[in-house]
Amino acid sequence: MRGGARRGRLLTAAIAAVPVLAAAHVVPAVTWLPGPRRAWLPALAGAGRTDHVALTFDDGPDPRSTPAFLAALDDLAVRATFFVLGEQVLAHRRLSHEIVRRGHELAVHGWTHDRPWRPAPVRETRRLARAARAVAEVSGASPLWYRPPYGILTGDRLLAARRTGLRPVLWTAWGRDWAAGASADSVTATVLPDLRGGGTVLLHDTDRQAAPDCWRAALAALPRLVGACREAGLTVGPLGEHEVGHPARTARAGR
Repeated sequence: MRGGARRGRLLTAAIAAVPVLAAAHVVPAVTWLPGPRRAWLPALAGAGRTDHVALTFDDGPDPRSTPAFLAALDDLAVRATFFVLGEQVLAHRRLSHEIVRRGHELAVHGWTHDRPWRPAPVRETRRLARAARAVAEVSGASPLWYRPPYGILTGDRLLAARRTGLRPVLWTAWGRDWAAGASADSVTATVLPDLRGGGTVLLHDTDRQAAPDCWRAALAALPRLVGACREAGLTVGPLGEHEVGHPARTARAGR
């Protein structure tokens, strides 16, 4: 009887814990909402130096499209942060090396571009650590930044980032450049209303997770976006120069 009562109590406790565990997994994902994120968690949104805009690209590297972005960034004399997928890094090591060689920053976007519907903390940590190792291998330095696929930061992913030593960062402005109808005009019109000093811009240098050839819209919009920043007296660069979490700062003390 005692054993049966003990098992019953354990079962009751386990059942009661299910909603708590589910909430711990899902609740952090509300940071996907841009309004609350910018207002309450500016560091997670990528808010930084007020005289600077961080330019970031997701989902690569992709040998079909990433080289075109590297060439455009060279022409614009701009460096950026590329949030890459671990499996893509290992599949395209030479291109990953080339991103770094041209002065850009590599950050972690995950191992694959999956959706985190079910809690799996051990799996998330293992795969994120594997992606971080791949980035470190090709760049020669441990990555600092992590942006989860789809920008969905679940409890599992947040825990994995902490265990892996990565700092989650999302964005303050995006171009919706993944859509089938995206164009240079639509990307520019979507980014500009939210483009201001201290912001982090999200674009994509590939269409692997989106509509075919949609990357061309982001590529064509780049000169306009960089030009708009420069006209406003803002510099454009990678997250490593953005001083994320210090939105009141300018470039250097005493400036």
